[in-house]
Amino acid sequence: MDKLQQDDPTAASRKRDHIELALQSQITAQQLDRRFSYEPMLAAHPRPGCLPPISFLGKSLRTPMWVSSMTGGTEWARIINHNLARACREFGMGMGLGSCRSLLHDDLSLDDFNVRSVIGDDLPLYANLGIAQVEQLIQKTALHKVDELVDKLSADGLIIHVNPLQEWLQPEGDRFARAPLSTISDFLEKRDIPVIVKEVGQGMGYESLKALLQLPIQALDFAASGGTNFALLELLRSNPLSQEAYGQLAYVGHTAEEMVQLVNQLVNELGEHRKCNQIVISGGIRHFLDGYYLMHKLTLPAVYGQASGFLKHARGDYAELQAYVDAQIRGLEVANAFLKVK
Repeated sequence: MDKLQQDDPTAASRKRDHIELALQSQITAQQLDRRFSYEPMLAAHPRPGCLPPISFLGKSLRTPMWVSSMTGGTEWARIINHNLARACREFGMGMGLGSCRSLLHDDLSLDDFNVRSVIGDDLPLYANLGIAQVEQLIQKTALHKVDELVDKLSADGLIIHVNPLQEWLQPEGDRFARAPLSTISDFLEKRDIPVIVKEVGQGMGYESLKALLQLPIQALDFAASGGTNFALLELLRSNPLSQEAYGQLAYVGHTAEEMVQLVNQLVNELGEHRKCNQIVISGGIRHFLDGYYLMHKLTLPAVYGQASGFLKHARGDYAELQAYVDAQIRGLEVANAFLKVK
């Protein structure tokens, strides 16, 4: 064996792979990701853990990723939430819990949501209620139950999810007596609890974004169209007549990229009238390249959120979720080193 082979013991097998896989590795111009300028000359390979920390929701994140609200009240909820909280702690991410509605009535499912000891005190953790529950609590002058909910979970605040189409299409859905904006405004006046407002898979348009950005909320979570669509999910649970009559409603919405453009426009239009300063970009974020691109296109401080990507790997052994998150972060580090957003 010559010196060159000794220095590169995998050369023969690697070159054989190159020959066998060459025809499968052709890429056309149409397949190129045109969102980026690839700059291979300007950086070394990134070291693991090299992403700069960011301040978000008053705490420091080591990774600009957010575990978007997913599940509660199912047999999987405890495993999923505890795995996700463990990943947040290991990789320095923030977390929004799924709907905590059941905890307004009793603590039977508290263990499903009680993850503060897992995620630790240094990372953001937010409880979650639907706008329908908030409206009902205001009507009953029972908002103290939200204080109790946040306290028992040691949460940093509350996510209010706004979902009129989901509720309207859901066979057991609630009906709103007031516009969600009025309910949120009332809540902010009556309670000193940090609030994040989000949709549930269809995003929101210009007028809704304009109104929310002028409220003193901690962050706006897009939950845009392109990921899990809960209106469609509920429609699939309904009867065939409803599916035929209302099917197109599930396809109304706004993508995360469209919402980034709208928020950037509103930042310029609102000026000093804007009170919301942070964004969770979520909805249709398939992988780190989507998140990297949209964070750099947005003019406000942001993290990007995923739900289904995490959920797919969070229902079993933690090692599977750990490997998935680690791979996403390594990819984000590579993107940060070699890709410039156009």
